[in-house]
Amino acid sequence: MRASRAMGHVADAFDEAALEALPGHLAIGHTRYSTAGESRLSNAQPFLIDCAHGQIAVAHNGNLVNASELRDELVRAGSIFQTSSDTEVLLHLYARAKAFSVEEALIESITQLRGAFSLALLTKDRLIAARDPNGFRPLALGRLGDAWIVCSETCALDLIGATYVRDVEPGEVVVIGAGGLRSIRAFPPAPMLSQCVFEHVYFARPDSYVFGRSVNDVRTELGRVLAREAPANADVIVPIPDSGVCAATGYAEESKVPLRMGLIRNHYVGRTFIQPQQSIRHFGVKVKLNPVRSILEGQSVVLVDDSLVRGTTSRKIVKMVKAAGAREVHLRISCPPTISPCFYGVDTPSRAELIGSTHTIDEIRKYVGADTLGYLSLEGLRAAVGSDQKSYCTSCYTGVYPVAFPRDEQAYLQLSLKAVD
Repeated sequence: MRASRAMGHVADAFDEAALEALPGHLAIGHTRYSTAGESRLSNAQPFLIDCAHGQIAVAHNGNLVNASELRDELVRAGSIFQTSSDTEVLLHLYARAKAFSVEEALIESITQLRGAFSLALLTKDRLIAARDPNGFRPLALGRLGDAWIVCSETCALDLIGATYVRDVEPGEVVVIGAGGLRSIRAFPPAPMLSQCVFEHVYFARPDSYVFGRSVNDVRTELGRVLAREAPANADVIVPIPDSGVCAATGYAEESKVPLRMGLIRNHYVGRTFIQPQQSIRHFGVKVKLNPVRSILEGQSVVLVDDSLVRGTTSRKIVKMVKAAGAREVHLRISCPPTISPCFYGVDTPSRAELIGSTHTIDEIRKYVGADTLGYLSLEGLRAAVGSDQKSYCTSCYTGVYPVAFPRDEQAYLQLSLKAVD
């Protein structure tokens, strides 16, 4: 087994020559969005180790809420960590597992984890996938001929001509080897599912199916509900591309106001919200979007975006649209105000960065410079995704965290966790 890792976009990191140097019939890959640990090459996944159980590589989507506690225990036991990533904890647990077989050692390890994890693991003869019992992050299973594929989003299956089979179930471990596919139930059923609603709001691509629903359909419905809850007297609906397009389409359909692409995105720039540093996010807005003056000038404009987390991006966009001649700018957000940080895989590490946590809606409106500001309600969000509170995690909008933190972690994060009914 060998690992190849690099910084930057996949197309930049892995050219044709690099891919040809990676032969094999089993493989895992990962593009990292940093939520625990710095954005640097040493934290890039997959991680690969060699231990008494043999070689194993891991790629992880999510965030472990008990990583610090486990890490301290492992360090006291003699483990030496090479990265600041929470994912490395799993490998040390695996290396120290008392079980003899690979699968038993892995299950012994992952059952100690708390929080969000969708995992792809590789041994010399097996591909293993695992999902936390709450089902925070998606994990899809597909088929291409005789081959099995595991991926975070179903659009990855479409790109290679594979067929979607099913989701890896919450609490399930899937083992794929020479004998085919086997399913192991590693966890007892969780009291409730905690699927991340932000996958539907922002993260997932609209051409994917996530948690059994079309992301495009959900986002369009978010826009329809938003138009009913927060109407505006406007001449034109303008999405903030690309993640605001689906919701803006729904808003325009419901309000019977024309949709126009009044902002053009430079697709060579990444998604602004997920940039790890604020300075990069500021620069990203400047080069990412350009207004179309002929659409905006003299118009009352409804700007539709998927979320408003820190407020910095929205402030710059509203200013840009007004500078292009818009008479009025009405900002509409297709989710509720983000009032609490996420510790299950979204990079919102502190309440101080969340404008919805420290300001009223009117204060936010004044800060971003909009004439009016409207958010989707929590009830509207739940109605649009087609599920009740027991199926989705909405902690970023409610402060209710479905998986409790260790006591020392609560103190470190200065959280006063609300109990989940």
